[in-house]
Amino acid sequence: MRAWALLALRVSLGWLMVVWGVDKLTDVEHAQRVAESFYLGIGTGAGFLTVAGVAQILVGVAAVVGWQRRLVWPVLALVNGITLVAVWVSVVDPWGFVLDGGSLVFYSSAPIFAGILVGWAFMDQDTLALDHRRA
Repeated sequence: MRAWALLALRVSLGWLMVVWGVDKLTDVEHAQRVAESFYLGIGTGAGFLTVAGVAQILVGVAAVVGWQRRLVWPVLALVNGITLVAVWVSVVDPWGFVLDGGSLVFYSSAPIFAGILVGWAFMDQDTLALDHRRA
């Protein structure tokens, strides 16, 4: 069961990166609005979003198949950690009772980040990863 659980975790977290990467390539205006709203307007240029989208897709696919995990897990943690910091109000006060801007939808950034840490911590036990199969 452990191997299948780690596979499900890795695939779902990797696929999340793929989905957001595809969004940057196919709906540039949406990606620009996200960058303006949550990332202080950093990275709103179409060229940057194209590069970021392709990079996210490549990292996501690598995560899904379990390739280069010693590099991919820290990258996933960094990217999602930045997102977690960007939506911290939603993690601290998802209903917006005290802080303005809280949203229950963005609370999911916390368990996503925790899942990445779990996947990273237990990657040596992820026996269904491509890296493990090749070793």
